[in-house]
Amino acid sequence: MFKGRHFLKTCDFSAEELHTLIDFTGELKEKKKRGIPHPYLKGKNLAFLFEKPSTRTRSAFSVAAYDLGAYPEYFGQGDIHLGVKESTEDTAKVLGSMYDGIEFRGYHQKDVETLAENANVPIWNGLTNEWHPTQMIADFYTLKENWGILEGKTLTYIGDARNNVAHDLLVTGAILGVNVHICAPKSLQPNEEIQALAKQYAAQHQSDLLITDDVAQAIYHTDAIYTDVWFSMGEDHSVLESRINQLLPYQVNEQMLINTMNPEVIVLHCLPAFHDVNTQVGQQIYETYGLTEMEITDDVFKGKHAVIFNQAENRLHSIKAIMAVTLGDLF
Repeated sequence: MFKGRHFLKTCDFSAEELHTLIDFTGELKEKKKRGIPHPYLKGKNLAFLFEKPSTRTRSAFSVAAYDLGAYPEYFGQGDIHLGVKESTEDTAKVLGSMYDGIEFRGYHQKDVETLAENANVPIWNGLTNEWHPTQMIADFYTLKENWGILEGKTLTYIGDARNNVAHDLLVTGAILGVNVHICAPKSLQPNEEIQALAKQYAAQHQSDLLITDDVAQAIYHTDAIYTDVWFSMGEDHSVLESRINQLLPYQVNEQMLINTMNPEVIVLHCLPAFHDVNTQVGQQIYETYGLTEMEITDDVFKGKHAVIFNQAENRLHSIKAIMAVTLGDLF
């Protein structure tokens, strides 16, 4: 079912396969909690390529590798130059001859796909501009962990919805039978190609999709609210003031939770989050714009509805599941 396959985007997999990965994530989390060894990749050598820097993804892949009995090798921004001094195709062939599996976190989906075409070992997408599939397995496991089921539940993403997380939530949710609401200003909504793809899957799996700029409509009786940062690290800061003005009505705060009319609503965020001024970026935002909080308020971030740090921990277990089933002798 899985062995030898790449993990480049969730829509390469069936709903049944994604559910299997989600459930196996839970099994591995329980093994970790109980201290039960699970060295499914004992003796394997793994290359982790990080064209983009990372905290959670790097930590999750590294700890997952050690837990599985494998030997990880980290390549940072200064160690890899895909397409600069050596073509991505050539790099794939060289690394594929030495390593048993390769993770790539970078900019372009075409790079991770070129690695997959040429490395002859499983390739795992740790994030590209287009997709964030390992995050999706962690996210939907977190939802199932809280709800017990996925089908028929409603997830509402609020904020800047042009990014890989919003796109992937929309498509993956549709495949899994989850109702997905995307709430963003019209200029910050998912592109039409992604919407069309998600609608195809929604028709197959009885998911209801809603793309709107109406917060009240999007959050009413939702089961979960998900948000992300309002700007990317590499983005031109000249657009930040207009972005903030656009998105302040979409801030996840206590009143928004009340307006869901669901006392059991849960809140997710893929991190990092600007919920206070305890970072350099947060302090700069405060000094420039007078805001102490951006996409999510501190009381909600730290409140009883938030499952954000459990969601972050689940990155480890989901990545472990993905590597184990594609490289190990499971399923």
